[in-house]
Amino acid sequence: MTEQPVPAQQSETAPAGDHQPIKQRKNGLYPAVSDELAAHMRSGWADTELRGLEPLPQAAETARRRAALSRRFPGERLVVPAGNLRTRSNDTEYPFRAGTEYAYLTGDQTEDGVLVLEPAADGGHEAVLHVLPRSDRENGEFWLDGQGELWVGRRYSLSENERRLGLPCRDVRKAAGELAELDGPVRLVRGHDAGLEEALAGRLDPARDEELRVFLSELRLVKDAFEIGELQKAVDSTVRGFEDVVKVLDRAEATSERYIEGTFFLRARVEGNDVGYGSICAAGPHATTLHWVRNDGPVRSGELLLLDAGVETHTLYTADVTRTLPVNGRFTDLQRKIYDAVYEAQEAGIAAVRPGAKYRDFHDAAQRVLAARLVEWGLVEGPVERVLELGLQRRWTLHGTGHMLGMDVHDCALARTETYVDGTLEPGMCLTVEPGLYFQADDLTVPEEYRGIGVRIEDDILVTEDGNRNLSAALPRASAEVESWMARLKG
Repeated sequence: MTEQPVPAQQSETAPAGDHQPIKQRKNGLYPAVSDELAAHMRSGWADTELRGLEPLPQAAETARRRAALSRRFPGERLVVPAGNLRTRSNDTEYPFRAGTEYAYLTGDQTEDGVLVLEPAADGGHEAVLHVLPRSDRENGEFWLDGQGELWVGRRYSLSENERRLGLPCRDVRKAAGELAELDGPVRLVRGHDAGLEEALAGRLDPARDEELRVFLSELRLVKDAFEIGELQKAVDSTVRGFEDVVKVLDRAEATSERYIEGTFFLRARVEGNDVGYGSICAAGPHATTLHWVRNDGPVRSGELLLLDAGVETHTLYTADVTRTLPVNGRFTDLQRKIYDAVYEAQEAGIAAVRPGAKYRDFHDAAQRVLAARLVEWGLVEGPVERVLELGLQRRWTLHGTGHMLGMDVHDCALARTETYVDGTLEPGMCLTVEPGLYFQADDLTVPEEYRGIGVRIEDDILVTEDGNRNLSAALPRASAEVESWMARLKG
């Protein structure tokens, strides 16, 4: 990786042969550049303005979402930032991922952007997007600044972004100062842009800002047609990623869980933006750790692999799918017994997903099945109603049976309890159904042969007008089907 620009305070003149630009400005200019070189770099560049740009596919939907936001907070100034680059180490940054609220309302994914909804006389709002313009060639920013276009790539111009996003666009470098000079209260989506929060500090109220974030979280509960299409794309790529993993399980056995992680990541980066969350590639007893993301353990024949992974699309919608696979392609009798119990529980959970049902219904249905199997196996004393009333099954089921899915893997997380977990399912909602059984390696309450076995099966379920649709149905779930599928791929 090429070294980042040298800070100006370290050097007034570039060392002989040093091709690194100066990252910091001095008196509004970039030092250590001769007049002749500066003039040479300003001239001789072609006009690269992009003509004929079409609006983003979701532009109509982002406009509808902004209109809903405007109706909820009439007469109030609303500010939604994208966020800033975060330092990974020294002069390198983490890959940027725009704040969900910002990307949801604009379709833009660039750092430092700020969406402002300014109250209008008619009670609505004028939406203005503040983004970085093209790098300035006159003052040398494009090649002297560490975030200039010759270092990190071309940006869209303001006029290009207006055509793409369907919004008037202004230079974001003036936004904080302009907002600070305006009168009246402001609602801000916090946690993304410390500079904005500082500039607006005297006019912000935590409770009012939280109301804004909660509304935007609840606005995402029901997905529109564009979002459903993106979620299906994410799932389809994820299915192919799982197939990739099965094909290389022999190589994973010779290395570690990291081979599985890398194999899936390749699919995610080739077909999408990234993985939607840290992939869980848990082999053997690691499968009993719910969020095992170290992925540094061995992969052994005769054990199970719990793979929980999802591709994130270029528009930031993510899949979230789990399969538990026998590494050698065949379940042992005990593995199959436990797996089939989880499959039966998932079938009951999926069947409970339909419009008008309570959100908690699919969890309750799955837990009832698992409790019954634990009683049947003599691991907990029945009857089932007693087990459920006391929550005794939770020693081995551990987690809730699902969550909303969308631009965040745990989408709509700030929604109020009454609209989410105590709410009612509606067409357009997308959620996971993912029961599991986990017998820890040191659990002395179960027979020794159970210890170290973890099984989870997870699918992405869309609530439809007349029931539900399993977006990830292309991945086999029943134990016999899993074995046949693996045999085809490995053969």
